[in-house]
Amino acid sequence: MRNNDCAVVVLAAGKGTRLKSSLAKVLHRAGGRSLVEHVVRAAMPLKPRAITVVVGHQAEDVAAVVEPLGAATVLQQPQNGTGHAVLVARRAIGRAKIAVVIPGDAPLVRTETLANLLRTHRNGNAAATILTAMLHDPTGYGRIVRRGDGRVTGIVEEKSTDEETRQINEVNSSLYCFTLEKLWPALAKLRPNNVHRELYLTDAIALLNQQGDAVLTEVATDPHEILGCNTRAELAEVDRLFRARKRAAVMEAGVTIYMPQSVLIDPEVEIGADTILDPGVQLLGRTRIGARCKIGTGSILTDTVLGDDVVVKPHCLISASRLANGTAVGPFAHLRDGATLLPGARVGNFVEVKKSVLANGVKAMHLSYLGDARIGAKTNIGAGTITCNYDGRQKHPTFIGKRVFIGSDSALVAPVRIGDGAYVAAGSTITENVPADALGIARGRQVVKPGWAAARRRESGREGHRDTEAQRRRKAKRKPARKTRPRVKKRTARRKSRR
Repeated sequence: MRNNDCAVVVLAAGKGTRLKSSLAKVLHRAGGRSLVEHVVRAAMPLKPRAITVVVGHQAEDVAAVVEPLGAATVLQQPQNGTGHAVLVARRAIGRAKIAVVIPGDAPLVRTETLANLLRTHRNGNAAATILTAMLHDPTGYGRIVRRGDGRVTGIVEEKSTDEETRQINEVNSSLYCFTLEKLWPALAKLRPNNVHRELYLTDAIALLNQQGDAVLTEVATDPHEILGCNTRAELAEVDRLFRARKRAAVMEAGVTIYMPQSVLIDPEVEIGADTILDPGVQLLGRTRIGARCKIGTGSILTDTVLGDDVVVKPHCLISASRLANGTAVGPFAHLRDGATLLPGARVGNFVEVKKSVLANGVKAMHLSYLGDARIGAKTNIGAGTITCNYDGRQKHPTFIGKRVFIGSDSALVAPVRIGDGAYVAAGSTITENVPADALGIARGRQVVKPGWAAARRRESGREGHRDTEAQRRRKAKRKPARKTRPRVKKRTARRKSRR
């Protein structure tokens, strides 16, 4: 598809005050991309002679998004309406004969719909063609008014509708195709005779119709495509629709998703057949997942590449990392900043791997931090191992050879090397290299003093505090009974007193 006589104009100058945000409307994100990026990407496959984005509010930030995609930007300052925005783009359009005009906040529009709009416009030899949609509830949209023969006579905005016009379900999408030799004279005639004192494209369409020029419509097959993002609720709805589209596409390609509504997949993510996604998974950025993988509940993968048959157990956070075929991580593992696992490597619960390479068959299964490290094949990393890679000013590497055994709770103070086949005793703080096949021990010698604790308790007078329950019962039995006077003696005393 190539349209050398066609230009695309994206209107992206507005602030979006109803979003109540300091961010320009078109820079808000839905479906994993900014709104304006979605629009430009939808237009790119048309292969027009130019894609021009009219910018205004936060112009530099918008340009930073669209220019890497090959679009040019022109500044509309001040913003005097949609008609004025197209006039601002006139020089950038150059010698194009047809212009497709798209709002920058209509991210759901598809390339196929734009192609159909352009085809209808060409075949009908029209001055203007409007993309319309049939809505069950057209409230808030401009209505398409037709004559008895079906020809468009104009667009009536919501605030100007009467009782009869409000019953019309066909609405304007604000997305148009124009023959430019007809449009430029019409724009020159526009006057800002409205409350906002702006020039509107809808008024140009009314002028074209009054001149007897053909104004056609193309009805969108999916009415959701015309949805804009004027409020936070609309933004959320657009994001939901994008996510549903992507999930449907990957499931159609052979991916199993449990509880699809809970799974988030960005548009550029690729997933191989027979992979399973559990509830609550997020696959973001340019993540690539191979075949027959299993991604556990709550795991978030960003810009990460997984080979085939990889297992990511629940609640793992993985970013900018590579996991080769047959690797496994988690649960609750954190891989980041270029972490690389070669085939068969295992990373277990509460292990963080940063900018490190774990060779074939390496195991680090519990409570460890491996940063700036290179770890050889078949090495075992004990629980609680730390590579102390930062000295307060710069990072230093740790090199661990093949078939090494690192005992639990060891600290490897970088830069340090552990040779092939070496052992590091549990609880060691290693500050010097350990040669191949050697044992490295760096800890205080244990001393046991029999009876020391009991003697200390006796000296402090706290021996009884350590009595067992049985000892307390025996002591209770040894207590003497309380002495009482015999009753006989009491009676005798009374008799004597009577005498």
